[in-house]
Amino acid sequence: MGIAERKEREKGERERRIVSAARMLAERDGWASVTVRRLAQEIEYSQPVLYAHFENRDAIVGAVALEGFGELGPALRASVQPSATPSEAMKSVAIAYLEFAFERPALYEAMFILPTGLRFAKSDTPQVLRDTFGAMLAVITPFRDDAELATETLWAALHGLAELERHGRIRAAFREQRVTQIVAMFSA
Repeated sequence: MGIAERKEREKGERERRIVSAARMLAERDGWASVTVRRLAQEIEYSQPVLYAHFENRDAIVGAVALEGFGELGPALRASVQPSATPSEAMKSVAIAYLEFAFERPALYEAMFILPTGLRFAKSDTPQVLRDTFGAMLAVITPFRDDAELATETLWAALHGLAELERHGRIRAAFREQRVTQIVAMFSA
């Protein structure tokens, strides 16, 4: 292994440590506690080292969000049983999306609430974002000619439900009934 390969490997390891520390701090203490200074202390690097890897805190949050999309897309796909009807598949994906939001609140916040610079539906959209969107698109396509628009609308509806429930604005006891109504609307 040459020096260049070793340096590249070490750079990747440092970036993984930074992202892992950011995620851990956010899960434990909330995103307000995740500052470049605190991350530097946590992983025992200087702040300039962190800035050599990430332009700013938003870029670190974006790296955490990319990890989250790498987990959400497969979770959505895995939620669909091979024998599921199209309506059952959509319901499974919707429930899996909401469960992800509630089980990983800090990660979900990085993915969908905090500034990251990540954008969907652009020429430079990372593949992991496209794959996650594709997992939702796959369950809408059997019902809709306007599948991409309908998928964006389904996603917005699920995000709204997740945020309203996470903040106590709607009753958690009726989550499944809401999902059933959403599936009925999109599959009509």
